[in-house]
Amino acid sequence: MAFVPVNEPLLNGNEKKYLNECIDTKWISSEGPFVKQFEAQFAERMGRKYGIAVSNGSVAIDVALAALELGHEDEVILPTFTIISCAAAIVRAGAIPVVVDCCPNTWNMDVQQIESKITDKTKAIMVVHIYGLPVDMEPLQKLADQYGLHIIEDAAEMHGQTYNGSPCGSFGEISTFSFYPNKHLTTGEGGMVLTNDPKLAERSRSLRNLCFQPQKRFVHLELGWNFRMTNMQAALGIAQLEQIDEFVARKRHMGKVYNQLLSGVAGLQLPVPEMDYATNIYWVYGIVLADDVPFDATEVMKRLADHEIGTRPFFWPMHLQPVFQKMGLFDQVSCPVSEKIAHRGFYVPSGLALTESQMQQVAEALKAVMK
Repeated sequence: MAFVPVNEPLLNGNEKKYLNECIDTKWISSEGPFVKQFEAQFAERMGRKYGIAVSNGSVAIDVALAALELGHEDEVILPTFTIISCAAAIVRAGAIPVVVDCCPNTWNMDVQQIESKITDKTKAIMVVHIYGLPVDMEPLQKLADQYGLHIIEDAAEMHGQTYNGSPCGSFGEISTFSFYPNKHLTTGEGGMVLTNDPKLAERSRSLRNLCFQPQKRFVHLELGWNFRMTNMQAALGIAQLEQIDEFVARKRHMGKVYNQLLSGVAGLQLPVPEMDYATNIYWVYGIVLADDVPFDATEVMKRLADHEIGTRPFFWPMHLQPVFQKMGLFDQVSCPVSEKIAHRGFYVPSGLALTESQMQQVAEALKAVMK
């Protein structure tokens, strides 16, 4: 059997055509016309007025925090079950990350736990939609309004997803996306900051471009970064955006196939197909081992590798990260749901180029391992 990679992007649209245009016109840097086109088209699709393209999804979060002027001693509430980019950006800004546990079914942050974490230092809630279903935004938005808090929406895994009909990435003052190759839309590396606020948009553009001044380019009043996206990356993004509806439908079909193939396998918690506010888009197909399974996710992944199946572990919670513990963060913090799924959760091949025969191969291997 051939090895089934955990992710393989689908590049069968106008990607080559637009990349060749970059080469033919010599516009390969961030000054090329595809960048502004991609910013405008992506922002419109996600229900925003302004898009600021950056070099990756992690730095998009850095820009968002800096644009909101969050910093020294400001507290930002976020899920502990997420990628380290989220908490790292908060720490780099000089702010304090405050974590909440996740829900056992959706793996998203437990909105019911947020209010108890709010103090007079709390300035923002960082929403991170996880794996395929969005965070329940309505009660979260009410909390933010009640306490006067910013919402930073990390929609890196939610290209094309909606919450009650509104695009993920359209909530709060500012939102961020990633275009890493395992995302629904890829530019190789790349990211985007979205907002409806013209001042936040202007500030974000300045921050991603070394804070050059329009009139005195090399006289700097503030420190920024070189987080620019290239014209070639944006060209890929436009070609991918043209196919977003097809990609979302394809992902949902893949989730349905996996659900059917694995529905009778004992010991597996499969993804929730839908909530009353959204239908899963299966960015990845995550699985959690039941409590009575006598081994953890690490062992399952080793056994699947023996069957030529690629896998990835679930996120490791922020409050358990050694780098943050060395800083004295998250002392005495306990988030039992996140701790459990970090040890017992993993995901199987889920990329857009995955075929149904490969899904069948994955399912058969998983059944054999679970026996």
